Amino acid sequence: MEVMSGKNNSCCLNNGDVVEKMKSLGRLTCRKIWKVGKEDKRRVIHSLKVGISLSLVSLLYLMEPLFKGIGENAIWAVMTVVVVLEFTTGATLYKGLNRGLGTLLAGLLAFLIELIANESRHIFHAAFIGTAVFLVGAVTTYMRFFSHIKKNYDYGVVIFLLTFNLITVSSYRVDSVLKIAHERFYTITIGCGICLLMSLFIFPIWSGEDLHLSTVAKFDGLAKSIEACINEYFSNDNINQQEEKVRKNSMEMEDPIYKGYKAVLDSKSSDETLALYASWEPRYLRNCSWQQYVKLGTVLRHFGYTIVALHGCLQTEIKTPQSVRVLFKDPCNRLAREVTKTLKELSDSIRNRRKYCPEIPSTHVHEALQDLIDALKSQPRLFLSTNSNTNILLALATLPTRQKSGKDVLVSLPSVNNDDPARLGLSHDLMLKEGDKKILRPTLSKNGITSLEFLEALPFAAFASLLVEIVARLDLVVEQVVELGRVAKFKEYSHDDVVINVSCDNNPRVESEFPSSQAAAD
Repeated sequence: MEVMSGKNNSCCLNNGDVVEKMKSLGRLTCRKIWKVGKEDKRRVIHSLKVGISLSLVSLLYLMEPLFKGIGENAIWAVMTVVVVLEFTTGATLYKGLNRGLGTLLAGLLAFLIELIANESRHIFHAAFIGTAVFLVGAVTTYMRFFSHIKKNYDYGVVIFLLTFNLITVSSYRVDSVLKIAHERFYTITIGCGICLLMSLFIFPIWSGEDLHLSTVAKFDGLAKSIEACINEYFSNDNINQQEEKVRKNSMEMEDPIYKGYKAVLDSKSSDETLALYASWEPRYLRNCSWQQYVKLGTVLRHFGYTIVALHGCLQTEIKTPQSVRVLFKDPCNRLAREVTKTLKELSDSIRNRRKYCPEIPSTHVHEALQDLIDALKSQPRLFLSTNSNTNILLALATLPTRQKSGKDVLVSLPSVNNDDPARLGLSHDLMLKEGDKKILRPTLSKNGITSLEFLEALPFAAFASLLVEIVARLDLVVEQVVELGRVAKFKEYSHDDVVINVSCDNNPRVESEFPSSQAAAD
């Protein structure tokens, strides 16, 4: 009896676990559904539009008069809605017009082939159809390799080839195939028409607007990444080794620095697709700047690669002491603030579709850069290696703010761990530890001290060089934004427009955004 009761209790517990799992699964599913809709409310609107469109084309089957006029080929209208109706208007126009045009051309060509084949005998009829199918299939497939056709009309070419073969080959055995082709063309036209009406006139979602807003978000994300990098690098918090390992092993998606530049690095495919769809939208027919958005995205990705390297400086094995970092904290902070401020101004310029004038921000950025170089020059002993006579500071100070051409010079340095005294020519008995700080005995040679300082300052030299590289690539980004404003015909700022900029020393300065335009107006 006790054994039986034990079995019953275990069964009850198992059933209870299953019920709890089912409840938790239901809650998780509801939360996921709510999260997907909350992230972008347009997804809900698009889902409703697809449902309404399918209901409308189903009337061709459900209503007796429409079914008698269209016939069983009404199912092609349903298939067209499922295939053609996309999330954005540009994508729907791209697929709808390609499908309609491909079907029309294939039907006309198949009708011409049928007329010619009917004039020949039965044997020549089959040979003529086979030859026509071979030639059209080979030529059409070869045309798909042309870059312009593949980019803009590949879907239409596929539909053309499919429809032509279905009609032409079927006409040899079925007498009424041309009638069937006419009915299918009508139903496909009805399906495409419903899709276009729903996309153009009922809560339209424009690909061009998505591309525009995604470009604005890239600038904001890069600015946040740079700001977070600087704040974390000069943070006064002492993180022990265990906490640091946990941070390194944590998911990258939780890192705010990674979040900022991730969307930029992964944007190549989406930018090209949105630019293609935007070129089909009637709202933006006069706007031929979509390829300029793609070029700007490419420059931003190259800019983002530098931020990735800057992020890597936070996770190096060799750590520059906080006492060394604090020497350059203010100039680095100022340079980072000027860069992030310029990125935000670029973002606002694109968001408001206003032309950007780079003179004022460029002046402040290069002033901050010069301050950093002067601070580095004031501490030459930290960056001087007695072994190789290599002055890293000199390389930083002579870096151009812009690189027009020329080869990049890479200096390879040996991998060094400053935790190992033997690599510095030191013995363990000369090294003492007091808390987390390393203290050298006074008997240590002068060469050992200089080498140690050089090795500990080396990571900061890399960090500072990346900040200089960011400034150089920022100039390229500004050039592309100015070109975008010209190509897209963004509106000019009037001379009454005044922008309040807050400098790094917290002294507000009021400046005209476009002094050149103001002078011209005067």
